[in-house]
Amino acid sequence: MINTGPFPIRFPGAENLNQDKEWCEVQMDGEWKKIRFHDYASVFKIPGLYETIFYRTLRCNSPARIAGVLNDVLKEHNFPAQKLRVLDFGAGNGMAGEALQNLGTRNIVGVDILPEAREATLRDRPWVYNDYLIRDFTQLSAEDTEKLQQLRLNALIIVAALGFGDIPPKAFYEAYNLIEDGGWIAFNIKEDFLKASGRSGFSGLVNNMIRGELMRVELYRRYQHRLNVMGHPLYYITVVAQKQKSLSLADLKQAEL
Repeated sequence: MINTGPFPIRFPGAENLNQDKEWCEVQMDGEWKKIRFHDYASVFKIPGLYETIFYRTLRCNSPARIAGVLNDVLKEHNFPAQKLRVLDFGAGNGMAGEALQNLGTRNIVGVDILPEAREATLRDRPWVYNDYLIRDFTQLSAEDTEKLQQLRLNALIIVAALGFGDIPPKAFYEAYNLIEDGGWIAFNIKEDFLKASGRSGFSGLVNNMIRGELMRVELYRRYQHRLNVMGHPLYYITVVAQKQKSLSLADLKQAEL
């Protein structure tokens, strides 16, 4: 049993679980409740549980890591973080947005598909975002697109949301194309998903974006995202790039094959 936060938690025994099947048990009101890690709606409903599982226990550091390497690249280009107008895509409970705030970035819009994510952010970090939208970007309306375009977004941040089906290629396509040419793209993804044999459509999409010069990669780095439930490291790739041009429908269709 682990007591690193407001709730005691315990992990399963020596099971070889895939990352998207991981779970734990949480003791609440004297009873143990099983919660799957990727059941974000349930996790976000319990104050402090997300932080207890992923940050205090499994040592996830991706929000700070991605914000840090983005800031390093911005400094090399003499671009102040204060000038970023950010779309935090798959914003969850606002931890990535909070890391950006620590850089001095103040113009941040959060987007997620889960109402529970927005509720958790407003409960725990209400000061992080200028606005927080609940939208399905695979069905984005023309009105929503126009409103977001008016924000003149120049940065897209995606932390720990690519590769497990949480963000389909169509949603990424819509988000990426909202960013101004010359804007900054920063994301992370499980290293297996960028290999040719990976299950994620982002492998081909990202590689085609680089080869087709849709974005210019400024930083590509492997790092430990967090531990798994057995205490073994999970490695991700973080990418910081500068957008050169938008994705086409042909690019999207290729990624969805």
